[in-house]
Amino acid sequence: MQMNANYTSLVAVGDSFTEGMSDLLPDGSYRGWADLLAGRMAAQSPGFRYANLAVRGKLIGQIVAEQVDAAAAMRADVVTLVGGLNDTLRPKCDMQRVRGLLEEAVERLAPSCKQLVLMRSPGRNGPVMERFRPRMEELFAHIETLAARHDAVVVDLYGAAVLGDQRLWDVDRLHPTAEGHRRVAEAVWQALGHPPQEDWRAPLPTAVPPNWTARRVADARFARQHLVPWIGRRLTGRSSGDGRPPKRPELLPYDGPPA
Repeated sequence: MQMNANYTSLVAVGDSFTEGMSDLLPDGSYRGWADLLAGRMAAQSPGFRYANLAVRGKLIGQIVAEQVDAAAAMRADVVTLVGGLNDTLRPKCDMQRVRGLLEEAVERLAPSCKQLVLMRSPGRNGPVMERFRPRMEELFAHIETLAARHDAVVVDLYGAAVLGDQRLWDVDRLHPTAEGHRRVAEAVWQALGHPPQEDWRAPLPTAVPPNWTARRVADARFARQHLVPWIGRRLTGRSSGDGRPPKRPELLPYDGPPA
């Protein structure tokens, strides 16, 4: 494991979490933790190159089929892989298949880079999280096993209490806010051996919880804008990422701002 090395390239593989939803920019595009991390790394390494192959809505089988070989061929110094969580949130999920596909992805990517980064993804506190927690924890245990076998870094976002704070999650209740993405970028930065720039685990300031009426209004807005469309896509076999290309498909010099 080459920690705190002079990394000159980064490839990010995954789904909406790595694409950057819901860290929305003024032009309507998404930034996210991977862009923020690339900006920091580029500030330390002139000519730094970055690709982000992530596409929202992708299941682990799609990530393996559409992203993994392309990422491995780029021979980047660092590759981040986050996938499988969308599978665990489906009503029916073959966890044995998910584990096998994740293992296939790791076995292809680990030899192609200097450092592979895996994650135990964060989870928003709430009843939906409780329903799917056993699957998620089964996935995360497998990630730990694969990381130990292939000398990968695991960023434990799931174990950070602050990332369960509902204030760090967008109104869709599936994606981190800009502040959530900023903390994830800091977590990966530190996991790669760089000196801390802040305490990404620090709790948010105490706030007065919203009253019953405010919670019901938020629930209705969530159901109308996000839950109903999500159910519609599941029933019709569609995905939010259908036909959408990767946000940054080529490994090119990156001049984005550091975090």
